[in-house]
Amino acid sequence: MSPYCWRMAEETWNSLDGRADAVVQAGRIGELHQHLYAGEAPAQPVPFQLPPAPAWFENRRDEQERIARAVRDHPAQQGPLVVALTGIGGIGKTALGFHVARGLVDRYPDGVLYVDLDDLRRDGVVEVSDAVGELLSGLGVSPEWWERSLGGRTKQLWSRTRDKRIVVVVDNARYGAEVVPLLPASDRGLVIVTSQGALYDLDGTAAVEVPVGPLAVDDAVRLLGRLVADPRLTEEPDAAVDLARGCGGLPAALQVAGQWVRKYRRRSLSRLVEELAAELRGKGIPMVEAVWDAAYASLAPDSARLYRVLPQLPGQRIQELTAAALLGRDPAAAGDALEELESAGLLEGSAEGWRMHSLLRGHAERRARQEDRDGTERAGARRSLIAWYRRQAARADLLAAGERMTFATTPEPVAASVPDVGLPGKPEALRWLESHRSALYGCVRLAFEDGLYEDAWALCEPLWTHFLDHPHYADITDAFRTGVAAADRMEHLPAMVRMRCQLARPLWEQRLYDEAAEQLRHALAAAAALGESPGELKLRASTVEFQGLFKAETGDWAGAAADFEAAKAAHAEIGNVYGVLLQTYLLGRTALRSGRHQEAVALLGEAHRMAGLQERERMTARAGFELGRALRLAGRPEEAHPLVSAALDGARARGSRTDEVRVLEELASLADDRGDTRVAREHRTAANRIAVQYGGASPGDQSS
Repeated sequence: MSPYCWRMAEETWNSLDGRADAVVQAGRIGELHQHLYAGEAPAQPVPFQLPPAPAWFENRRDEQERIARAVRDHPAQQGPLVVALTGIGGIGKTALGFHVARGLVDRYPDGVLYVDLDDLRRDGVVEVSDAVGELLSGLGVSPEWWERSLGGRTKQLWSRTRDKRIVVVVDNARYGAEVVPLLPASDRGLVIVTSQGALYDLDGTAAVEVPVGPLAVDDAVRLLGRLVADPRLTEEPDAAVDLARGCGGLPAALQVAGQWVRKYRRRSLSRLVEELAAELRGKGIPMVEAVWDAAYASLAPDSARLYRVLPQLPGQRIQELTAAALLGRDPAAAGDALEELESAGLLEGSAEGWRMHSLLRGHAERRARQEDRDGTERAGARRSLIAWYRRQAARADLLAAGERMTFATTPEPVAASVPDVGLPGKPEALRWLESHRSALYGCVRLAFEDGLYEDAWALCEPLWTHFLDHPHYADITDAFRTGVAAADRMEHLPAMVRMRCQLARPLWEQRLYDEAAEQLRHALAAAAALGESPGELKLRASTVEFQGLFKAETGDWAGAAADFEAAKAAHAEIGNVYGVLLQTYLLGRTALRSGRHQEAVALLGEAHRMAGLQERERMTARAGFELGRALRLAGRPEEAHPLVSAALDGARARGSRTDEVRVLEELASLADDRGDTRVAREHRTAANRIAVQYGGASPGDQSS
């Protein structure tokens, strides 16, 4: 717990005049928490993360009754109830989970959260800490307040869900181990999990498995009638039964069949069934496959080609520009193709674009193998997509981070007809990098697998900018390892150095110190072979800086200072004034953290002066804040106050809540030094209010 939290808790405890003992003895810890934080955090809206209810939902009465009985009979003091809906893809598990959750909102008034683990799955493995982060966002916790580790984020989730009557819907789980960290702390909570197979490792949970099977034929016919509302279904009841039976009771297949029936309104239902049956007999595949094949056969050439190559797109989201990049066509043509695929029931539309159901993705891959036997079409689509993403990521990086040391060139447009994404400024660039991160990480892997090694490591350069704000460690570590391997395959010396430095940081931040040290050792050895051009000299100095940052991370202050001094001298020799400024700042911060306050004042004062001259706004604020801290610790609080106050203004202007809390803590310490306890308390109260509002770890919940 930070000092201001301890002091605030102690002051509030003392102000209770003995009532705290009574509160604790009575076991009413929540009441004490209310005393500590009364009036400090605005009420958060009740989350409800389910899509609008569909106009149709058919049967599942047995499953719903079993779930209702489990909810009714769930005993207290046994943790949240976990209901596992299991069955094959396309069987309607998610729709059932949503339907049940909507029906229980009165029993669980604290909200409904939703997370789709397939959105966070990479090579079959879920980044569970990101899944916990998704739930924390739903609970009002801003991403900048998420703890770094899975354990820390799980504690935040427990703190936010304690005693809550809440529903959590976890979609597309494969293992119980993926689900357990997502459980709320309350035994009055309900967790609805969907999975294609049984989850045998839900250890220590009150779990009820509810298998979800195919719809009965009568229910399937009724669902088809609601989807289509076509008179032929009543005029030709036997054909309707045959069609529903042929879909195998899969709601996803019935939806596609409904699109097929709606499209061919002049044909008899019997004729449609016969045509689909002929497809089945001719190809020897299940009727569901025949439904999709028939829908595919009706597509225009561009739409059919897009359908075949869409599985090459990493991530779940499909948009016009990414489809255009795959096709090498203009967005209007790509949009028409996407709309035709949606109309044919082969894509799902949403406000954010389109998605391809996993079963349909498999079908598209089968069609591609049949019609693109040598893989030329798919390889060309991948090359076009990778080149487009590389170009957009480089453009976003330039806007987000400005001119900085990079070694890959920005590629030309993939085709005259495929435009760039619109990026008006830095905020839009940062949002684009975050929203497309799954595709960017996937393109790194695709590029390496296809032997496009320059594209693989070049994509890692803008991912560095994204990582600094969004540390998704599993993804970034995998991507940077691939970048290292790609640079080695090309024997591109600057990339070999840079990629290893980039990989070292997420490694040491995850406390993988030995591996980080090994990467830096190889980077330094490679840097020694660099030439004498200004760019190469700058890279060599940067590599020494990374070594200094690693030493500071592990508490080797003297070693860190020596590296920063060496890097500073190298930057001075080549006239890189920003490099000199940065190393001066790092030297001052190292001196401050190691207790050499007077030295820190001199160094940080110089860094602050240089940042102002270079018009480096963010560095001016950073150096000013650290200088203010150094002045206070050196016994010069009257000089510190204007610097720290300016830092507060800067933090608020940037909207950085974490920086605002740090500055408020420092202002409180300055007030303590003046003996102004009232102002100190006001600053700490404000800091605590922000921490609570934006999801900082509660006292006692912070991870080690």
